[in-house]
Amino acid sequence: MTEVSERITRFHLGKEFAAQEILGCHKENDEYVFRVWAPHAQKIWLTGDFNDWSKSLEMTRNSEGIWSITTDLPQEDQLYKYLVKQADGTEIMKIDPFAIQLEARPGNAAVIRDFPQKKWHDGGWIGRNKRSNHFARPINIYEVHLSSWKRHEDGALYSLKELQKELIPYVKQQGFNYIEFLPLTAHPLDASWGYQTIGYYALERTYGTPEELQDFVEACHNENIGVITDWVPGHFCKNDDALAYYDGTPTFEYSESWRAENKGWGVLNFDLGKPEVQSFLLSSALFWLELYHIDGLRVDAVSNILYRDYDRAPGEWTPDKFGGNRNLEGIEFLQKLNRTIKGCHPESLMIAEESSAQVKITGRIEDGGLGFDFKWNMGWMNDILRFYEMDPLFRKFNFNLATFPFMYRMSENFVLPLSHDEVVHGKKSLMDKMFGSREDQFDQLRNLYTLQMTYPGKKLLFMGSEFGQYIEWRYAEGLDWDELSDELNQKMQLFDKKLNELYLNQPSLWQLEQKEDSVVIIDADNKDESVLSFIRQGKIRHDFLIVILNFTPVERKDFHIGVPYKGTYEEIFNTARSEYGGTWTKPKQKFETKDSPFKDLNYQIHVDLPGFSAMIIKPVDIHIKRRRK
Repeated sequence: MTEVSERITRFHLGKEFAAQEILGCHKENDEYVFRVWAPHAQKIWLTGDFNDWSKSLEMTRNSEGIWSITTDLPQEDQLYKYLVKQADGTEIMKIDPFAIQLEARPGNAAVIRDFPQKKWHDGGWIGRNKRSNHFARPINIYEVHLSSWKRHEDGALYSLKELQKELIPYVKQQGFNYIEFLPLTAHPLDASWGYQTIGYYALERTYGTPEELQDFVEACHNENIGVITDWVPGHFCKNDDALAYYDGTPTFEYSESWRAENKGWGVLNFDLGKPEVQSFLLSSALFWLELYHIDGLRVDAVSNILYRDYDRAPGEWTPDKFGGNRNLEGIEFLQKLNRTIKGCHPESLMIAEESSAQVKITGRIEDGGLGFDFKWNMGWMNDILRFYEMDPLFRKFNFNLATFPFMYRMSENFVLPLSHDEVVHGKKSLMDKMFGSREDQFDQLRNLYTLQMTYPGKKLLFMGSEFGQYIEWRYAEGLDWDELSDELNQKMQLFDKKLNELYLNQPSLWQLEQKEDSVVIIDADNKDESVLSFIRQGKIRHDFLIVILNFTPVERKDFHIGVPYKGTYEEIFNTARSEYGGTWTKPKQKFETKDSPFKDLNYQIHVDLPGFSAMIIKPVDIHIKRRRK
């Protein structure tokens, strides 16, 4: 048995993790070999620029449904497709599922080309990344839609080369240490933002070439910035010329129509129990990590993979073999995905976008989890945004929205997302969600970001939110950079930079996130004044921060707050300061403890707390009694 036949066998068993090396288009000596999986097709022809898109090149089928042809006619950069005579006799042009590049829109033919061979110069980052523990280090993600971060005056997109010169320095300057891209995979419709994929190995051509993406990632790494991309293994675009019913029968999708059709999103769901689909998707995931040195994947729409009744009314689904609503194949696939990725690249970040609480998402598979490193904390995001949107008069009656997330913070390893989903489709920008006047909105936005940055969990902020863009995100336009002519937006941008720097430089905000004692609640019961206070603890006992958040416009003078040790403390961050757009101009406060208990703490300090402010306080000289051995 040849190596190719062995790997094709593994493909059919769901055990081939580099399927793009045997399927698709490959140069062998002076000829090209093309292979495609279409088990129920009647005939397939290779057609393209090299044969005037005719039926002159008929492919041969093996016993397992792989069609192939070897020919010396094609040349590099020419276009091709497969003309598939489907099971019912219909003939239709199909995209190569394993193409690594498609032509520019409006066309979508595959481009004949080899895998780019880059000599990488990011060894320093790769080495540090492999040696570090991402659970115990800061992760601050800037979420980007590549074609709408910035555009030229005539509306033309920035190329990856241009973004390399502008986006990377901007991200570094603002204090983010990761960029997360909405899907980079090829897609036919900008309005889908990339989530309706037609090419699982192809970089979206409007973004640039594979070489340009490699260079961009390398440049990020050399500035100590990681790169994550969204990846969509649950569903795919239903365009006729893409994966949908590839050979005229359910091929990549479920055979049961109710499971295949994703009515909510107008897409088709992958049959994740089919071994060939597993090989296809697992190979795609590793392809992006290996060819482009991508540092991690944010797996989209995990709930759609986990549950048979997701987005379905009663009567529109059938239970699993145990009578429940679990998609057992989906659960097994996600475990296999994480086991495979971690087996090959244990340093890679695997993040799930998932909103339910029925299945353990993070943690070891052996302990019942799915094996993801992190899960987006959708509950925190939804509760917190509801809280900030409401009139401060009513926040005391809904104070649990701000405090309840503390109750389940240890249930998963979380990323706290303020993402693209929350600033589009009429939901308004984060800035516009805030209650009150323009000045009040800025005050509360700074308060919100400080809560996010000091609450346990990794951080994610969608582009434009860092300077308080007022209009919601528009995927077909660049961000409203003209807003930075306004002094308040300038100060908001400066605030975001300083807050990010504080997060990166304060170990107590990220060292012990996986431990219960990383957070000590000072007072989560002050509903009437709507003030929340807690401590973030580092590894060293004297390394901690006190966080106080005032959710009303009322200034709290001589406000009593508990502290754990006797001594002196000082204010190190105050969102109400005039340099950030507030009105507070008083000197930074310093505090001497009072020998008076406050709830569970033995001492207290008295603070002047501006309205709508968040304040961070740090010990200066404290007296810690040694613990008895």
